[in-house]
Amino acid sequence: MDVLQPPRNDNPARLEPLAKLPVFWALEGKRVVVAGGSDAAAWKAELLAACGAEVHVYAERLSDTFEKLVLRGAEHPRGSFAHHPQAWDASIVAGSAIAIADCGDDGEARAFFDAAHAAGVPVNVIDRPAFCQFQFGSIVNRSPVVVAISTDGAAPILAQAIRRRIETLLPRALKGWAELAQSLRETINERLVPGPLRRVFWEGFVDRAFSSSDTPEEGVGGLLLKEAERLREAPAHSSGGGRVTLVGAGPGDAELLTLKAVRALQAADVILFDDLVSSEVLELARREAKRMLVGKRGGRTSCRQEDINETMVKLAKAGKRVVRLKSGDPMIFGRAGEEIAHLDRENIPVDVIPGITAASAMASRLGISLTHRDHAQSVRFITGHSRYGGLPTDVNWATVADQQTTTVFYMGGRTAPAIAGKLIAEGLPPATPAVIVSDVSRTTERAWRGSLATLSDGIVQIGYDNPVLIAVGSALAARRSEQDDNDLTQIAIAFERAG
Repeated sequence: MDVLQPPRNDNPARLEPLAKLPVFWALEGKRVVVAGGSDAAAWKAELLAACGAEVHVYAERLSDTFEKLVLRGAEHPRGSFAHHPQAWDASIVAGSAIAIADCGDDGEARAFFDAAHAAGVPVNVIDRPAFCQFQFGSIVNRSPVVVAISTDGAAPILAQAIRRRIETLLPRALKGWAELAQSLRETINERLVPGPLRRVFWEGFVDRAFSSSDTPEEGVGGLLLKEAERLREAPAHSSGGGRVTLVGAGPGDAELLTLKAVRALQAADVILFDDLVSSEVLELARREAKRMLVGKRGGRTSCRQEDINETMVKLAKAGKRVVRLKSGDPMIFGRAGEEIAHLDRENIPVDVIPGITAASAMASRLGISLTHRDHAQSVRFITGHSRYGGLPTDVNWATVADQQTTTVFYMGGRTAPAIAGKLIAEGLPPATPAVIVSDVSRTTERAWRGSLATLSDGIVQIGYDNPVLIAVGSALAARRSEQDDNDLTQIAIAFERAG
């Protein structure tokens, strides 16, 4: 029975400890020094020049790569190079914004570090972490969009792999869109006051940027300014008012979220989340968003559905962008129909972003198909308990006991013995394969395989404390049968070759 309890407010989580502070440093027109003429020093010097710095290189000799870089320095679009053909000394560091060195041994590295430290200049000695006050990360360059990745020097290969992944996610055209945003920002800030309307404009801008593989065409900026004007003049008829988005959080693994779900989380003002939503999923949300736990768990103190409905309406009418974050898919055992109907009655705009339901995640985790042309031609999802705690009374169990269907029971942990009894009584063979999985896709996931006859033993092994799925049907054993058949075939071939 639902117990009246107001939604609980969970403030945004504090930052986890950081190995290093990520900063983006303006170096345009600043003097920096690089000691050493190696290829490694050349790479650092090129980065500094790309930021607009005046790079002073102190080295008696330069590598071929470095020499070509310095010779091309006059053609560099931002920074400049000045080669001083001499060894470095402590006097070169004073007045510099940054000091970089490639040193031959720890003694030279310590001397350079001490000189820079005494002059109050941030210092980095290449490949010698003990003599570095800051580090260079792997870079994804879509300037003015710049992404830097650091593993605190622990795993450079991992940082490079992460960079490659991000490179595939960020289109090259993003550079042009970022430059357009830079040119529009001041005008947009003048036309749209801080708040929902301004955020609506920029979210629309972002959607355009990520849906296009091309740089913005000439005239797009003018069209966007007209859109900002329309929002300012007709806010009552624009999307700047409050709205609710029902978002499927999936079974728990944050990597199973859709891109659309992530964008919704990052645009939300308020997030009403279920008790089963993982902290990894919440970590992807906009940090400034207020988070309110509206958990509903069987046998535990829960928020009333009526309170959740009224909270969504109140927040949306206050102009907030509300995300109702539901475990799994919002349209499967998530009371989405009740919430949508209530929002419709209040004329609150509502949309839905689907998520991966727990049954699909279970099937992929176990490597089994819920359908199979030789075993099961349909799938059925059934709630494992009624609002009063026992088995649902309005289920046609004779229909459920179908050998050609895979049936998945949600929230059926405590009713598992009764489910098995009903199905066997209605003619489903006791040897019918059954699977129980708890905490699907999470690090605490547990799985049991058995039969309908042993389902009661399985639920005792898995336990009742965590969310449980029960699947029943002959298709669940299809993969194992095929593997067994393949093993027998390989044995027969081996005997034939031996004979």
